[in-house]
Amino acid sequence: MNVRTILATKGSDVITIRPHQAVREAVRLLARHNIGALVVVDEAGRPVGIISERDIVRAAARHEDRDVCAMLVEEIMTRDVVTGTPQDDVHSVAHTMTERRFRHLPIVEEGRLVGIVSIGDVVKAQRDLYRGEVDTLQTQIMADEPQNAS
Repeated sequence: MNVRTILATKGSDVITIRPHQAVREAVRLLARHNIGALVVVDEAGRPVGIISERDIVRAAARHEDRDVCAMLVEEIMTRDVVTGTPQDDVHSVAHTMTERRFRHLPIVEEGRLVGIVSIGDVVKAQRDLYRGEVDTLQTQIMADEPQNAS
């Protein structure tokens, strides 16, 4: 299974923000869309960063003397963004997200942002795959059992 399968189910909409916007707007977007991260894009729509709830909380702890919501997204965003492609294997993506300790992976194809997957999306896709495999095995086992001669 690959990331394209997840995007086909969940859709490819990505909520984005620009680096020069206020963190206050990022907070509004996160709350309005009930999501945990926004992809930060340049004028051409290319990913240049990501801002997550964690980034905002860490900035609030680091800058106790400042109004974090008045800061600019570019001041606190994560700049070193790991991205994936629609062809990436879901198991590989899960491993990377777990090992690198991040929860949101922007998906880019030919330099264009085409989606985002969360660790929740990945876990759900793996669960559904395993559930299908278990159901298939149970069906095969039941078909192989001798029939009761009543």
